[in-house]
Amino acid sequence: MNVSLTDCEVIVMKSVWEAESDVALREVVQRANQKLDRPWKPQTVSTFLARLVRKGFLEMYRNGRMFFYEPLIGELEYGKGEIVACANMWQNNDPCVYLDAIIKKRALRPEEIQNLRKIIEEEG
Repeated sequence: MNVSLTDCEVIVMKSVWEAESDVALREVVQRANQKLDRPWKPQTVSTFLARLVRKGFLEMYRNGRMFFYEPLIGELEYGKGEIVACANMWQNNDPCVYLDAIIKKRALRPEEIQNLRKIIEEEG
């Protein structure tokens, strides 16, 4: 997926992704405000939700008098796309440089190293 999101849209999407089921505006506002430490009004969040629907990240449907939002793109799928885009932009698509930067930021746990080895062996 090549559609980019603004920082605010990502916060709203994270609020939807972290919900256990489809969410109404009120819950998205509450979750987003907890992440931001500043109050967003429902109209502001509603604007971001409408943009996310137009971009194909969410589906909106009505149930009674309320509108609910369902993610169409998974968090992991979006995150992987962002990682690839970042590697392409900053590391000239060199995964070694990207992994080196991540590892120097935080030491890998043994199970993470084992998972990386497994991924490399599967690709090789």
